[in-house]
Amino acid sequence: MSSQDPSRLIERVTLHEEVTHRLRDMIVSLRLRPGERIQEMEVAQLLGVSRTPVREAIKVLTAEGLVELLPLRGAIVKVFSAKDARDMLEVIALVESYAGELACQASQDKIDEILAMHRQMQTLYEARNRPAYFALNQRIHDALIALADNDTLSMTHATLSKRMRSLRYSGNATPENWSAAMGEHAQMMVALAARDGRALSRIMGEHIRNTWPRIKDVVN
Repeated sequence: MSSQDPSRLIERVTLHEEVTHRLRDMIVSLRLRPGERIQEMEVAQLLGVSRTPVREAIKVLTAEGLVELLPLRGAIVKVFSAKDARDMLEVIALVESYAGELACQASQDKIDEILAMHRQMQTLYEARNRPAYFALNQRIHDALIALADNDTLSMTHATLSKRMRSLRYSGNATPENWSAAMGEHAQMMVALAARDGRALSRIMGEHIRNTWPRIKDVVN
């Protein structure tokens, strides 16, 4: 058995996870754009780490479908075609629509937690803090899926959501699109608070399908 200090191993895992999170955020916020090569040394220097956790993060993001490894080019940010985006959005819409009906059967405490998250997101929207708004928006979607209490559903949603995250972030780039998306979230919360599963299912599905018109101009 290794004599390494367990606390050092935990610290190393935490570093790897943090670098993965930071690199994912760089892709989502388009600091690293689709088709752009990920320069390991530059990222390592930016984050103040060695190249090892950066390489480990690239492996994770490759598995998530956000990064692609190409011969002679190395790691590049994944480029999604219009068909890729529409196909993924349609499946996400089906998943969220199904989850919406089940979510209304959850305990009141769990529903209240999501309603509170929405109020916090409203505050971020009013402050025009788009990065924090978007991060909380994703947490709300994940929490609604979790209310369905279906591990396979959650796994499918998580995989597709990670791949679509940068495109969905770009969908709120204009004030009109952002306002429309916020309005749809408000409708979702009304349905959730009323435990109207049929309405929540419909609104969640429409909300995802409405993403396509908001992002089509930025998809190749």
